[in-house]
Amino acid sequence: MRTAWGVGLWLLVVPAVVAAQLGGVGGGVGTLVAAARTAQQAWLRHDTEGLMAHSPKVVLRIPGADPSSPLGRAQAAELLRRYLRSVEERSLEVRGIKEVEGGQEGFVELDRRYIVTGTTDERRETLFLGFRRLDGRWVLTELRSAP
Repeated sequence: MRTAWGVGLWLLVVPAVVAAQLGGVGGGVGTLVAAARTAQQAWLRHDTEGLMAHSPKVVLRIPGADPSSPLGRAQAAELLRRYLRSVEERSLEVRGIKEVEGGQEGFVELDRRYIVTGTTDERRETLFLGFRRLDGRWVLTELRSAP
């Protein structure tokens, strides 16, 4: 019974904390929260160039692609574009945002729901985005997909 209550409380608290972070607590320009929002919107539009903007190199770990060493911006954007071309996004929710290394690195967790074009079965995956502060802005350095 205690475990169920604890899980219920966790399910109430975590979304509230994330919502507060997205709602403006530290949500100004140049924050990790703003970078998460920008990445979320670029993904929903399948704007791979926008997602990779300002990133000199990006590590991609996505289905259908060999684990990569850091790729240049254009190559990473093209691989991601190919990955996204046959899907339709249903939702993409920010589940967590965390700064580490004295605010020089950060991580964003996204819950993605989508369908493959021509099907009706909804699929779900978790996206993990790694960011690094470079010249006063957060740039994407890694993108991982997990079922």
